[in-house]
Amino acid sequence: MNDKTHYRKAFDSPYLSSADIVEPTVLTVRCVKLEPDKTKKTKDQFNTAFFVEKEIRPGEKLKPMILNATNSKTMKGLTGSAFIDDWNDVRITVYVDHNVKFGKDSVEGLRISPLAPEKKTLTPEAKKAWERAKDAYRRDGNLDAVLSRANLSADHQTQLIAECAPQKEPVNA
Repeated sequence: MNDKTHYRKAFDSPYLSSADIVEPTVLTVRCVKLEPDKTKKTKDQFNTAFFVEKEIRPGEKLKPMILNATNSKTMKGLTGSAFIDDWNDVRITVYVDHNVKFGKDSVEGLRISPLAPEKKTLTPEAKKAWERAKDAYRRDGNLDAVLSRANLSADHQTQLIAECAPQKEPVNA
């Protein structure tokens, strides 16, 4: 992990940039909206991805990401749909490409990997992730959100549900 400060942090963009991504990062697209440029540099509208995750790193807010033509085509490939309305709840890997052509220059740019991220296997030994999974189960009443992000064995699914069941008070005889 790199704890140094990227020079582009000083420009404080309202959007995710190559300065924010220090290693390939798996994120969940909550939704994509066609929105006007929030930098107010143009009157253009952009496909803008908003994420389920609130922080890119602990204490550091995760900003929305503009999906340029290349990343929009990648989203189309990952979802099988050309419509941004169908790009909800999609897991993606965002990385920095150091050779993006911008006119005659090569610059750093964000790219979305065309490969869906691998799901990790969740077990009770991963205590924080297990507690988050239990919170999601209690919130949603099912394991859909958990299973969209992680693999759980049938035994671990049963265990997680049992751990979320209300505890019965012992009956005094």
